[in-house]
Amino acid sequence: MSDKKLQTIGVMTSGGDAPGMNSCVRAVVRTAIASGLKVYGILGAYEGLMHGNFQEMGLRDVGGILQRGGTILQTRRSTAFMEPAGQREAIRQMNNIGMDGLVVIGGDGSITGASKLMEHGVQVVGVPGSIDNDITGTDMCIGTDTALNTIVDALDKLRDTASSHNRAFLVETMGRKCGYLALIAGLTCGAEMVLIPEVDHEPSEVVRAIGDAYLRGKTHAIIMVAEGYKTNINDLAAMIEAADVGFTTRVTILGHIQRGGKPTAYDRWLATRMGVRAVEYLVEGRSGVMTGLNGREIVPVPFSEIIGTYRQISPEYYALARMLAQ
Repeated sequence: MSDKKLQTIGVMTSGGDAPGMNSCVRAVVRTAIASGLKVYGILGAYEGLMHGNFQEMGLRDVGGILQRGGTILQTRRSTAFMEPAGQREAIRQMNNIGMDGLVVIGGDGSITGASKLMEHGVQVVGVPGSIDNDITGTDMCIGTDTALNTIVDALDKLRDTASSHNRAFLVETMGRKCGYLALIAGLTCGAEMVLIPEVDHEPSEVVRAIGDAYLRGKTHAIIMVAEGYKTNINDLAAMIEAADVGFTTRVTILGHIQRGGKPTAYDRWLATRMGVRAVEYLVEGRSGVMTGLNGREIVPVPFSEIIGTYRQISPEYYALARMLAQ
């Protein structure tokens, strides 16, 4: 922990946007001001940090953003920042305005970037924002609940048309390395099968499962596919069509609609709690930790326990999805 008197902090949103980021920014700004701190919004994440794109923020600057999706601070991905020269330039810009603490809201890459600043002596706290819910050390990330609700709404609509036309729908969700969205959406919507990066299913198993569903008298089949699954979804659809299992096959890629929309009440609540705790950690002199949800409590999780890892799905949830699909 640092003994330095904190006076000015910055807040940024980095990586992929997630519903609830604005709620977190609001909480950070208002908690900082209530704590007697000056606070700057960093426009454009680490790229903006390197170029000094700072905006001092007051109470009214974060009024009316609680319910907005996306991020008012905007976000970028920066390869330049991951180089030592980029990190030095970012620190130089922070020193120019006396910024002595930083809150980084984002995913695993954003936390990795925050750890680089910590290694240079910057006091920094991370907040997990990722619709994939792939960050180790927290039960839920900001944005995951909203994305799940978006997927569930789409699946309910697809099921109607699938039943009407006797079809099998392959539905792709986001999740390059973590299949949480596909798994939980499949479980809560009664999908016939869930294909995720963590479980090695052969395409032949998928064909057989859809054929069995047809023979059991089902009027449709829904297969959830995380984008990180080993076989391309269009290639998979072609294999099913070629096998002539009884259903016609359609592909739906949900894409970036999963990132958008108003955050749910849960995401606003989680983002607010995490934003408040992030500032409190800085005031306490903590650095190199992320706000993590552990049960009902927000706890500090060291960066060293997060970087280079991905949150694992629950085997229990996967077993449930398989059993209930019969």
